[in-house]
Amino acid sequence: MQATCVLVKNSNLKKMKIISYNLNGIRAAMDKGLCDWLSNENPDILCIQETKAQPEQIDESSFNTLEYECYWFSAQKKGYSGTGILTKQTPDHVEYGMGIKKYDDEGRLIRADFKDVSVISVYHP
Repeated sequence: MQATCVLVKNSNLKKMKIISYNLNGIRAAMDKGLCDWLSNENPDILCIQETKAQPEQIDESSFNTLEYECYWFSAQKKGYSGTGILTKQTPDHVEYGMGIKKYDDEGRLIRADFKDVSVISVYHP
């Protein structure tokens, strides 16, 4: 698992800490302390790749306790691929997929729009 962090300034000059993290399985990552790490890092937005789970298999309560809203785009094939976005700010819009069936069936892209900033979590082979 490796995370990448960026700081973004939107037009309102508010800094946003955005982290992208390929988890290689969200349930295993949660068992290994993902929520403790998330609490320490405290990003505004966390983009997740390779959830390898359906939304109903993810216990969101730990994320909700940390004041995150959760958005998931899972592969149709269980235990495969999948992306997500955790955010402390409610997006104006969430777009699930990119309009290409092959990739949408694999849950490879989710986008959250926040006024003048769009954040994309994408997992590609």
